[in-house]
Amino acid sequence: MTGGLTVRQAVGEEDRAACFAVRREVFVEEQGVPQELEYDTYDATAVHVLAVRADGVPLGTGRLLHGADALAKTGADASVGSLGRLAVTRAARGLGVGAALVAAIEEAARERGLDAVDLHAQTQALGFYERLGYAAYGPEFPDAGMPHRAMRKALRA
Repeated sequence: MTGGLTVRQAVGEEDRAACFAVRREVFVEEQGVPQELEYDTYDATAVHVLAVRADGVPLGTGRLLHGADALAKTGADASVGSLGRLAVTRAARGLGVGAALVAAIEEAARERGLDAVDLHAQTQALGFYERLGYAAYGPEFPDAGMPHRAMRKALRA
């Protein structure tokens, strides 16, 4: 726990509901992503992380796909995980919540023996991920009507 913030892997239905509520607020309501695109079959097997304030209020979430799910998403190999659905509530932006979530997802990837993490970043978020050690590759592409770039970070030297 740092500065009244706890980031943990989501356990149980209450944590998962909190993750989905943050995603609904950020992606569906704020960014206009259709709800049917926001929630997918990967949610059932993903590792979800949740950031909460000291009083339990959810501040952010993200997920890690691994194994066959990551392979389907990244097209890489089984040693590469897929970070996705990173969302921080408007009130919590600029407080380090996003970086803490990424660190927790990377730790979950290391625990599963993964060598790298891929993600599809909205182009307006490239700088954020670059500061955390991710490098963009490939051309820009649309996802949910917004421009994105693929990015990767090696977890092992």
